[in-house]
Formats: sequence, structure tokens, C-alpha cells
Amino acid sequence: MIPPLIEYLESLFTGTGHDLELQTFKLTDQLTGRMMGLRADMTPQAARIDAHTLRQSGVTRLCYAGHVLHTRPKHMLAGRTPIQAGCELFGSASEAADREVLSLMLETLRVAGVPRIHLDLAHVGIYQALIREADFSRATEAAVFDAMRRKSVPELNELLADYEPGSAASRLRVLARTSGGMESLGEARVALEGGSPEVAEALNQLERMADMLANDFPEVSIGFDFCELRGFNYHTGLVFAAYARDQGEAVAQGGRYDAIGEDFGRARPATGFSVDIRALVTLAESPRGQRAGAIWAPSQAQADAALASVVTGLRMTETVIQALPGDSTTDPIARGCDRQLVKQDGQWVVQPLH
Repeated sequence: MIPPLIEYLESLFTGTGHDLELQTFKLTDQLTGRMMGLRADMTPQAARIDAHTLRQSGVTRLCYAGHVLHTRPKHMLAGRTPIQAGCELFGSASEAADREVLSLMLETLRVAGVPRIHLDLAHVGIYQALIREADFSRATEAAVFDAMRRKSVPELNELLADYEPGSAASRLRVLARTSGGMESLGEARVALEGGSPEVAEALNQLERMADMLANDFPEVSIGFDFCELRGFNYHTGLVFAAYARDQGEAVAQGGRYDAIGEDFGRARPATGFSVDIRALVTLAESPRGQRAGAIWAPSQAQADAALASVVTGLRMTETVIQALPGDSTTDPIARGCDRQLVKQDGQWVVQPLH
């Protein structure tokens, strides 16, 4: 799909879009006087296209790539105009759909050459179930949410100190301290023992997903972050984030958000992920054996059909920079070339550039 760069705000602030309001540049439509916004994320647009434009029954798979614009960078090293790519899968609430999207995200990072991926898995259903059971006041719930989101264990201890051991509030305190590697899943089971069937099934799903990933992507390290509440207002199930070596921010992230199409009059189960192409280019390592340099070709000052044919053929798999007539000052090495085309015994051949 190729969604518009600018849309009316009601199309951008639905589902996930409500969390994006502060990240969206706004302007007034000179034709209608209505407020419009420059997209800060393509997921709400995908939901609108699925609900209004396509209206397909069954499963719909959409992919996209394009610029988005943020009022503020997400972190110090990020820009305000990331190139977002990703996919959204509508129409299936199955665990198989989550596996398909998560596997596609990891395969994307693998093909891009991003080294040493760490994947954090979480399930917002666990937190949602505990909050419902605890029945906090609105103010307490907001304070607990903020402390969980910031992983502030001391604040949680202070907020929930008066609740009895074994209560939902007490389980939240323990849960905030159990995030970590594969062993933390077992710790979470102990901390949440006796909870609702919804919590037990969420833990089972996390375990099944981790087992699948360990088999299919053995090079990826896996952990669990039970304080992960990113997108809590719209995510409804499994959520995940991938991190690269020496990077504090996720390079790719996604999850399930089954209610996103409701504002468009067509609620559909959905899951997806997105990735910043700029981050991939920065982090990617060249595949082993792949040449990074280009080939320098002499100019076509005089028609040479053989040279033109060789250049055309090489450009199917290589970068070829060809000099222009009279261009005698350009340094091929400075242009990134490590090889050159030279004529030997009447044939054009590629040789190292010294």
C-alpha cells in the first residue's frame, strides 16, 4: 500500500493513532478548513485501508515503506523523518498469525545484516488482567502504570506496600522484578500462580513463541519484559521488540492490536511490525564475500558497442560508474570504486583499481 502523506486527523488518530497525537504535525486544509496531519505512523492508515478501501473478507496482508514525520525525535540519536517499513496482517486472531509476523520481522533483520539481535517478548494481557483484578482507583492505576512503564521498582513498592501478599497488587510488585532472560518466564509463573486463566494462557503463549523462535532463529537471544507497556492503549496481546548490539532503542517492534479498526466501523483482529530503514542501513553488516565497492568504466567518447554491452551486463549485479567525455579530474577511488574496466586483447575485463 502507498498511503497519503497527509490525512484528516480523524483518520490518523484512531486506534494506535491516539498515542501519536503529540508526534503529529498539524495544519489546516485551505479547501475545507478542517485540521489535517502529516503521518507519524502508517499503522492507522493501514487499518483505514483494510476497513474502507479493501473491505476483504478473510485474511489481508499489507506492506509499506515510506517517510513519516515526528514533531520530536524518539531519542537523542534519532531523526524526525524516519523511513518506516513494515507489514500488517488483518483478519486472523490466531497464534499462527503472530508467529508469521514475528518470523518475518526477524527474517527482515537477518537479511538486512543486523548483527546480534536480542528479542524481548511481552503480553499486555497479563498486566490488563492484574489491573482489573486489583480494582485500583483511577489515580492509583495511573501511578502504577507510570511506575511499571519506567520500571521503577522502588515506586511500585511504595505504591503497593499495603496490599496483602497474593493479591493482584502484590503480584504486580513481584512481576516488575522478574523481567530478564528465559529463566524469568519460570519466575513469572511462580509469581502469578493462582491468577486468572487469561494470565495462564498468556504465559503459555509466550513459552510457545519462545520455543518456536529458539528453533527457527537460534542466533537470536530471547528475553521477557513484563514491564513492557508500549502501546498499552491499543495493543491487546503479544508484543515484541528487537534490539541490536549497543543500541538502547528498538530497531524493530510490533504486536497484536485487535480493536484498531473499530473506529472505522469494522473491528478486525490485526498484528504487525515496523522497522526504521535508516537504522537498518546504519547497523547492517555487509554479507560475507559481498563486494562493497563499485566499478569504474571509461567514457564512451567514441562509440564502443562492446563496452556499452559489458557495462549494461555488469549493472545487473554491480554498481558501475562511467566517466563522461572530458572527465579527467575525477578520482575513481574517491567515488567508492575498487575495480575498473580495462581493455585487454580486444576484450573488456574487470581488474582491481590501484
